[in-house]
Amino acid sequence: MAYLKPQPLLAGVLNPLAMKFAPGRVATLVVAGRRSGVPHKVPLVVLDYDGRKYLVSARGEADWVKNLRQAGGGELIQGRSSRTVSASEVPVERRAQVIAAYRAKTGRSLTPLFHKLPEHKDHPVFEIS
Repeated sequence: MAYLKPQPLLAGVLNPLAMKFAPGRVATLVVAGRRSGVPHKVPLVVLDYDGRKYLVSARGEADWVKNLRQAGGGELIQGRSSRTVSASEVPVERRAQVIAAYRAKTGRSLTPLFHKLPEHKDHPVFEIS
């Protein structure tokens, strides 16, 4: 599986700032590490599409994807609210419309990632409930 590793500035500085200061734009997913069991936090855009909620990995096979697969769910923090969510991975053949809606919502900021990884199979998508 393909993965585009973020620059250290993004992972170490900008992601924590996004989780703290942009609660209206991003949610924080807290999911147990697949090996350590230690909770990991990652800022993500939650997509509301066709009456369902989705998480999309623009960078491909990221650690949060592997952890969420293993755990089957986690905690989603949006603003001041928090809830436990379960997650099921969307099959590749059903990802196209979800990814298109995600790209429309996130705008041009993530376009380079989708150009580097143009295949839908390279972008894991999870339906959360």
